[in-house]
Amino acid sequence: MKIISSLFICFLIYSFIGWLYEVIASIVRKHKFINRGYLLGPICPLYGFGCILITVLLEEHKGSIIQSFILTILICSILEYFTGYFMEKIFKTRWWDYTYKKYNINGRISLDVMLFFGVAGVFILYIVNPILTKLISSFNTTSLYVTSIIIFILFIADIILSTTVTFKIRETITNYEKDSTEEITKKVREYFIKRGYLYKRTIEAFPSMINSRERLLELRKKINIEIDKLNSKVNNKKVK
Repeated sequence: MKIISSLFICFLIYSFIGWLYEVIASIVRKHKFINRGYLLGPICPLYGFGCILITVLLEEHKGSIIQSFILTILICSILEYFTGYFMEKIFKTRWWDYTYKKYNINGRISLDVMLFFGVAGVFILYIVNPILTKLISSFNTTSLYVTSIIIFILFIADIILSTTVTFKIRETITNYEKDSTEEITKKVREYFIKRGYLYKRTIEAFPSMINSRERLLELRKKINIEIDKLNSKVNNKKVK
């Protein structure tokens, strides 16, 4: 029980660090604060799960730094790819998209992110985990259990609330499918901004939820343009 509680606390800490990283990255890219992450609270569970996985799977069997680097890339890339895949299937939207990057697999993982995972994993295994282990072991057992239980309840409540909000957004988008793409984006955004912070935060954190169809139509338009260019070249060669 103490091991589970300790791992859960580590999971929350790493999830918070992941959320902080996403927020800072958003500020750098878009020059504004965006509460990133699927959950409403300041945590990104994907980062937490990744860190716990490499801790459980690699901590007791650490080899060379190179070996840890490669295994971390493998573990975290598989986790990110299939998390993205199943969330797309469940919620009918893409939560992150790396298709604009040169080296990617189906837009769910990319080479630079994989390398980042490797470096971060080595840092966690050899530097952060020993510090966290020492810190958590200083807690008395009762405080550790009580803290874990309280935060776990809040965590589950956040999952339920966030999932409810997300499904409500998807349901509303479906109701607007008959309209034009521009109208979908405009109406859905206006509708959810009026509904309050919870909905507004979700569509600001993941704008692709309401403009994914627009992106697909733009992609189809570009493909059609390329096809027309190829047909034009073929016809010109025939005329010559």
